[in-house]
Amino acid sequence: MNDTMRALVIDRTGGPDELRLADVPRPTRVLDEVLVRVIAVGVNPIDVKTRAGRGVSGAIATWPAVLGFDFAGVVEQSPYAAHPLQPGDRVYGMGRVPRVAGSYAEYLAVTSLSVTPMPASLGFVEAAAVPLAALTAWGAVFETARVGAGTRVLVHAGAGGVGHFAVQLAAHAGAEVTATGSARNAEFLRSLGANRVIDYTRERFEHVAGEQDAVIDLVGNVADDTGTRSLDVLHPDGVLVNVPTGSWPTMGDEAAARGLRATGYVVEPDARVLAEITRLIDTGAIRVHVECELPLADGAEAHRLLESGHVRGKVVLRVAPDPR
Repeated sequence: MNDTMRALVIDRTGGPDELRLADVPRPTRVLDEVLVRVIAVGVNPIDVKTRAGRGVSGAIATWPAVLGFDFAGVVEQSPYAAHPLQPGDRVYGMGRVPRVAGSYAEYLAVTSLSVTPMPASLGFVEAAAVPLAALTAWGAVFETARVGAGTRVLVHAGAGGVGHFAVQLAAHAGAEVTATGSARNAEFLRSLGANRVIDYTRERFEHVAGEQDAVIDLVGNVADDTGTRSLDVLHPDGVLVNVPTGSWPTMGDEAAARGLRATGYVVEPDARVLAEITRLIDTGAIRVHVECELPLADGAEAHRLLESGHVRGKVVLRVAPDPR
């Protein structure tokens, strides 16, 4: 095996065109890590923010830097002979950028605690779109908001990467789901299980949503003070979960001033939870939507698509052909 690999890197933070293909050292697997030959990677808003100088960019220690959390691929090296993950296994998961190099590359070394077998019903491209977004939705909906049967929950940006999983998970749990989205995504959101869809371009959600036990805020105050307005619909005993980093710096103070609960949420790359998500995918309880697939070399275009704010589901970069 070569000591180098192709990767999509940045030499500094900036615009999408900072992303370029380069030859970089192939990672060396140590301890409990698995070495994964990457086939496809999901593109997430945190990647875009980091490339632009926000996100986790402040922790980048060396340049060029490889971004990317999500991956789907094949195990190349396993920690030991009897480990549950063995060479040739089709796996997916998420890494810890920038503590380790990211997944926009031909190979990735990542702790086995964040890797699990792919859903049998998905190909590599669809699988790569799942981990970070679905784990974020799971953590926000179940672990933080404690959504269950009969819970009234409002999901902002319900057609996006995290949103389309949050809507499905809440609906699967028996919640009464209201989602905000554009008119073009109304039928899509209903197909995911939303009981009601509010077109944010035509209606003020706080005027029509009614009281909600939980708000899954995937927008914050970066657009039309969505976060602040969400407090107007929150039940006094409810909770607002804000996900996008840096999207609402005054959230804590605003919620406290009204005697309401609001919290941020940061995803954990947990293979045990991802395995449960895998089960739901393979039973047909939830599905993943891929808006488009692009080659790794078109990473800049993928970032531009996410920055447009109008992606339905996920954008995925193809790193290598499917193995035979």
